[in-house]
Amino acid sequence: MEGYGQDAALQFRLMTLNDIPDVMVIEHEAFTMPWTEEAFRNELTNNHFAKYMVMELEGEAIGYAGMWTIMDEAHITNIAVREAYRGRKLGEKLLDELMRTAAYLGMDRMTLEVRVSNLVAQRLYEKKGFESAGLRKGYYSDNQEDAMIMWANLPPAGRSGEEEGSVTDS
Repeated sequence: MEGYGQDAALQFRLMTLNDIPDVMVIEHEAFTMPWTEEAFRNELTNNHFAKYMVMELEGEAIGYAGMWTIMDEAHITNIAVREAYRGRKLGEKLLDELMRTAAYLGMDRMTLEVRVSNLVAQRLYEKKGFESAGLRKGYYSDNQEDAMIMWANLPPAGRSGEEEGSVTDS
């Protein structure tokens, strides 16, 4: 599946209610404690702080990400890629787009929680400038695993900071 022209066919757009069935497939593949359809519906219709996007490859939803934007800080709620598309740096592209969007919206900093056992995600976040800022003990209710709290400063909007450039530069 290499050489499928991912950059040309990769698109990011705002999530809509019509995306929830596809997002639920991704959610169940990615998380041991998936959110419900109702949780996503609530985020999209009632939470004015919530911003969610879908990553599509050739028109197929293969990933999504969400954040809450409060004052000058963005809090990543979810970021996930379909199992069949992992290992291709698509999660990194999704995170880049989320960070760019947060900066565009005027956010100065971004935070998230990640399982202490999820070293792959931690390495990606560190690569993108996130640093550990402590633990939330027993944060995950499925197994009482701790969450690492991570923070990053966002570059000012208009300055991408990536070597490769953006899929959707404006």
